[in-house]
Amino acid sequence: MPDLIICDVMMPELDGYQVLQTLRKHPDTATIPFMFLTARAEKTDQRQGMELGADDYLTKPFTRVELLGAITTRLEKQAALELQKDKKLDDLRSHITLYLPYEMDKPLNRILDISQLIMDKWESLERYQIKTMAEDIHQSGERLLRLIQNFLLYADLEIIATDSKKIENMRKTTSKLPNPVLANLIQNLAQKTGRVADLQLDWQETTIAMSQNRLNKMLEELINNAFKFSQEGTPVWVNSYSENNRLILSVHDKGQGISEAEMAELEADLRFKGNLYEQQSSGLGLVIAKRLVELHGGKLTIHSTLGEQTTVQVMLPLISKGLLP
Repeated sequence: MPDLIICDVMMPELDGYQVLQTLRKHPDTATIPFMFLTARAEKTDQRQGMELGADDYLTKPFTRVELLGAITTRLEKQAALELQKDKKLDDLRSHITLYLPYEMDKPLNRILDISQLIMDKWESLERYQIKTMAEDIHQSGERLLRLIQNFLLYADLEIIATDSKKIENMRKTTSKLPNPVLANLIQNLAQKTGRVADLQLDWQETTIAMSQNRLNKMLEELINNAFKFSQEGTPVWVNSYSENNRLILSVHDKGQGISEAEMAELEADLRFKGNLYEQQSSGLGLVIAKRLVELHGGKLTIHSTLGEQTTVQVMLPLISKGLLP
């Protein structure tokens, strides 16, 4: 694979623009720096080349120094991008190495301890005791499975974040809000946590640039957090509306809230720098929701008052009717 491609524009059979389009469609060549070298110096020609994804546009006549300078600049920029990409992947490996064993420890030890107790004391245990222990094992297993799935999803999102082509492909998918799968998912979540009466939904029908699975996952994590950090009997509101071609979606609870110090840390860097509420959650769900929103060109913000309430607001681009597939 070449480190850099320099291509003329006016060529027989296949011109430079078609060459660039073909290269950008192939995953192996999509990110190779590409420079046009041509006598066509009109601004419209340059704009066409840059819109197609060219990294530079050098017009004839040019000097040796200009050509070598342009080449050096493109290679240095590509090297910086590769370095940044490697750093993000190193950070990802570090997060997983440091935090995954720690977060897995509690549910895994719970499963091992209870199952060992059943094996040691099975003859003296009552049936209701065995049932209670089995339920505890099942809950710990579900927590462990969810944790592993979330870590794998987080890793996948961080890898996607290093590839502009993958981000672009993510944003080509669309979904509707609300949708039957999401409604069923939220209802099951409310039933499981005993919060059916607390949940209040006020949706506006919209189409957004995010796949149905990712939209459902984002909302599942936000609503799950709202249930987790508020008391049964207090309301959890989920509402959405459109404004300036954006979806504004909010999840609000009357729970324990977040302190100013915790909020500052969250807004500075929503990563694995410790748990907001260690006894209940790793905070990974919130990280995933924020990453999903950002990768789809949106923004997630948190407004909270300690001991009173928390509102998580998501802003995402809407799909206009003319752009629907």
